Amino acid sequence: MKATIKSLTLFVALIIAAAPVMAQEATQWTVDKSHSSIKFEIRHFFSNVPGAFHEYDADVYFDPNNLDESMLDVTIQVASVDTENERRDGHLRTPDFFNAEEWPTMTFTSNSIEQVGDNQYVAKGELTIKDVTKDFELPFTLLGVMDHPRRDGVKIAGFTSEFMLKRNDYGVGTGDYISDAVIGNEVNITLNMEVNSVPESGASN
Repeated sequence: MKATIKSLTLFVALIIAAAPVMAQEATQWTVDKSHSSIKFEIRHFFSNVPGAFHEYDADVYFDPNNLDESMLDVTIQVASVDTENERRDGHLRTPDFFNAEEWPTMTFTSNSIEQVGDNQYVAKGELTIKDVTKDFELPFTLLGVMDHPRRDGVKIAGFTSEFMLKRNDYGVGTGDYISDAVIGNEVNITLNMEVNSVPESGASN
């Protein structure tokens, strides 16, 4: 009898050891938009014109120790473009540039995130602007993680990203003298995000 129980215990232990381990989901984060921004600069003749997009959403799941379950998806509302010039912003929303009425959003959807250095990462995925979708690598730096001083069970993290893309690759511009000679093709973009972790069930906030 003892031998039978011992054999049964060993059998159960082997089954448990062989069972697949459920993947631990990466930490979910929400963007604190009051401390975040999406900004860009583009050349106009010899000077750089700054601008920003004020309306956007981001799905962020990130854990440097669990990159397989991490993801970064961003959706930007094109009509929220702001270059501090109402006439220019209106023109940017027209079919000459973004055509915000037909294509109201720009999106980046990640397929994977890789670490490339100390606190340096690259989110690989697809960037869609207007009706053009291209493979895109979004580099970003993890600035730090800390406990939230006012919310139990919540952490604060900061990310920053700087990259360049060519607007003509996505059909942003009319292709005439004004859009090609007066306005630069290269757009320098800076993303700054402060995020708060979604508290685990039962944690106070």
